[in-house]
Amino acid sequence: LSFSRYVAASKGAGEARSRQAAVYAYGGDVRVRATMDKVRPVTLAVESAVRFWNTVGRSRLLGSAVRVSGRQFPALHAQVSRCADVLQIPLPSVYVSPELASLGAHTFGTSQDATLVLSGALVDHLSESELLFIIGHECGHIQNNHVVYLTALYYLTQTANLILRVGAQPAVLALRAWSRRAEITSDRAGLLCARDLNTATHTLIKLALGSKRLTGNIDIEEYLRQFEDARDSLRRLGEALSTHPYLPTRVTALRLFAQTAYFRGVLGEGDGPIGLSREECDNQVAELLAVFR
Repeated sequence: LSFSRYVAASKGAGEARSRQAAVYAYGGDVRVRATMDKVRPVTLAVESAVRFWNTVGRSRLLGSAVRVSGRQFPALHAQVSRCADVLQIPLPSVYVSPELASLGAHTFGTSQDATLVLSGALVDHLSESELLFIIGHECGHIQNNHVVYLTALYYLTQTANLILRVGAQPAVLALRAWSRRAEITSDRAGLLCARDLNTATHTLIKLALGSKRLTGNIDIEEYLRQFEDARDSLRRLGEALSTHPYLPTRVTALRLFAQTAYFRGVLGEGDGPIGLSREECDNQVAELLAVFR
């Protein structure tokens, strides 16, 4: 699959419906992704990654995995079905794999042929409501056409040899800059599926700490104050080189989205546009993600 063919396929009616449904998407994600479609190092990386996934990566990752279905892991299957219904996407293929890093969840392939992979440790670590947030997050990647770019970023940073990694640095830097914004969008998708801000934030913290027991002892307000105290330019620069925003950034951004009139309307809270507009929310999130002020 060439990148140009993928882009052409993405213009089909089904994909158009998906894009229209993703009204919650972070504007910075949408703008940067549109720019990347025109950046040659990125398009080459995407072509190579999708080709690798189709020829080698899929069988390597899924060789010892178990597919989620109505008969195998029916509770997980029901959660995936619920998220797909909420986000108006086709039901993706989902596997539980021992090959992923501990507490990992990734979506590979393309938005038209997406494969969602969960680590067994992740499933054991989270409650059903917490898993709903994570599955919704991954389904958000599918709905918002993130999957080919995430596949490229995964293989360029996790499996490529040193020479390829050095040569691909322009693409990696561009993909990382976009990925931090894409995570904001997909956290919103997870919240739309979980419908509970406390569940979403505690899930993020639990995954960051890697501990069920310690998560209950975290004071989120104190944790966020700690983040503000240390939020200098060097810390921001470190965040700018990551594929994900730092955890306090994600929690704060998710809280902002929960205050929007859009999300409150989804929950059926109040009548009329009570809360932040999506533009106001996105502007504040952009401030959170900025390296320098």
